Amino acid sequence: MSESPSICPTLLYADAKAAIKQLTEAFGFTERAVYEDEAGAVVHAELIFGNGMVMLGSKGTGSEFDKLMKDGGPVGVFVHVDDVDAHHARAVERGADIMMPPTDQDYGARDYMARDIEGNVWSFGTYTPGAEES
Repeated sequence: MSESPSICPTLLYADAKAAIKQLTEAFGFTERAVYEDEAGAVVHAELIFGNGMVMLGSKGTGSEFDKLMKDGGPVGVFVHVDDVDAHHARAVERGADIMMPPTDQDYGARDYMARDIEGNVWSFGTYTPGAEES
């Protein structure tokens, strides 16, 4: 990743190591950095996908962010992929919980949705936010 993204969704997981495994194996993210404390809890991780990044960590670390997110619910994250069907097949093959199969949308995009191991909804599709329509 040559340039840092301007926006990085940040999520906390009860089992951050399992979340990292699912995001890398089923959804194709790449570990950029994973930092653990002495007890083995993930205090900070950075996973990249294309020119984007998601940061995550373990719940219960006592950090200010952890305290603020204590009662936070699931989040939704959108990830642009060029080949929705191939990406979906990979996720299915690795046991991802598919909420909506690949679907052609009225606005011209194709996407699908999956729920991660702790209930966050990940949408993967061809829509390119901010791109001008041709």
